[in-house]
Amino acid sequence: MATLILGLLIFIGVHSTRIVADDWRSAQIARHGAQTWKLAYTAVSIAGFALLLWGFGIARQNTPVLWNPPVAMRHLSALLTLIAFVLLAATYVPRNSFKARLHHPMVLGVALWAAAHLLANRTLADLLLFGSFLAWSVAALLAARRRDHAANTRYAAGTMGGTLIAVVVGALAWAVFAFWLHGRWIGVRPFG
Repeated sequence: MATLILGLLIFIGVHSTRIVADDWRSAQIARHGAQTWKLAYTAVSIAGFALLLWGFGIARQNTPVLWNPPVAMRHLSALLTLIAFVLLAATYVPRNSFKARLHHPMVLGVALWAAAHLLANRTLADLLLFGSFLAWSVAALLAARRRDHAANTRYAAGTMGGTLIAVVVGALAWAVFAFWLHGRWIGVRPFG
């Protein structure tokens, strides 16, 4: 469990700099340059992500069961995860209605993904991993909305084309992950 916790602290910690230390982050970028910041941010993120994946793999082999969710939670989890993938795709597709209305589809997608996995899973390791990501995404969303309000940020209107592309790309990515990659990478087949 210690490796999982360390990985979470590193990964979520580096992703929380805009939440808890935005001025420090800006000063580091000004001092060292955007490229250096991005390189260091990426290296620390990858190290944290590798540790949390490894730690979760170890922790889930011997972790207490906290509850037994009903089978219906798997179906709800699949639906929420599909929506999360669409929101993640909307982060990168220009001029879509999700980004125009929600402004921060990435953190909303992470929140849905985490909540979906909390509904369908049952162990202490699951609670630690997905609960941490859910708490982080709520904090990140609130911080992003405060920054938007302070900067009077306006988002471009969405188009039908951009919205359809986000839905199709998100749904395809979800299908590939849910029916093929999740079983291969995570060892759990959501539909098998």
